[in-house]
Amino acid sequence: MALIRRRHPNLRLPILEPTERKPHFSLPLVPPTTKPTTNDDITIDDLEKLVVLGHGNGGTIYKVYHKTTSTTCALKIIHGGTDVTTHRRALVEASILRRATNCPHVVNFYSSFEMPTGDVAILMEYMDGGSLETALAVNGTFSEERLVTVARDVLDGLAYLHAQNIVHLDIKPANILINTQGEVKITDFGVSKVMSHTLEMCNSYVGTCAYMSPERFNSDAYGGEYNGFAADVWSLGLTLLELYVGYFPLLQEGQRPNWATLMCAICFDEPPSLPETASPEFRNFVECCLKKESSERWTTNQLLNHPFVCKNPKTY
Repeated sequence: MALIRRRHPNLRLPILEPTERKPHFSLPLVPPTTKPTTNDDITIDDLEKLVVLGHGNGGTIYKVYHKTTSTTCALKIIHGGTDVTTHRRALVEASILRRATNCPHVVNFYSSFEMPTGDVAILMEYMDGGSLETALAVNGTFSEERLVTVARDVLDGLAYLHAQNIVHLDIKPANILINTQGEVKITDFGVSKVMSHTLEMCNSYVGTCAYMSPERFNSDAYGGEYNGFAADVWSLGLTLLELYVGYFPLLQEGQRPNWATLMCAICFDEPPSLPETASPEFRNFVECCLKKESSERWTTNQLLNHPFVCKNPKTY
């Protein structure tokens, strides 16, 4: 196995952008009952755009203000007015979020509606801590104690989705959000798929290439189909490893990926081994996620009982 070095850890909590920092004095909180309820009565006229939060899977995400409830939300506008495939994926994304409303580790869905342009808008919970990608860039590497919480919460979310035959297909640091209450939630279902049953094989190859499992990246070698549930587990293992070492772990630090280097790293090279600072439990957990053969990877339910996840994380 290739040995990778770890950047020096920084155990601070994620720091919000200056415009997002809260004052030190107490502010009255909006009662939970005044949050937008899951319904389709909300329109764009009910919302005030505040700032662009980012871009992802054919859409733009805005921080918005819901006037009726005085609540800050996230609004994803998917630009699919003239593209049938993009429009269909947007409707599937909204449908999946609606189905996952009761999962505490998937971003809350409030409403979806079509714009006059034909674009699809999805109104969701606003996570004020941003993504794990941002937290890594701002605060440095994650300690194992923090990763226990991340792993457990994301696995809970994936287990819920997989039980409903939903595969995410784009798990990565940018698609896992946090807030100042310490919650960890999965977002961005733009390339996700609803399977008809648990044994159905996937044939969708959209998503972020760098985090694809070997059977997704090199589809020809697997007959054009793969186990989507196992693919999510690979992506989670790679995500946790990146958060621990501080850079994309399948390449050298600072190396820019391209198709050829990713093909070699994902499909032919040995999975990376963790630095000596990693505990045996964490080392084994990552190994269980990054098995080259999808049939050998642990399921989300098995991983939820892994000794690494069953640790009691320290307060940080």
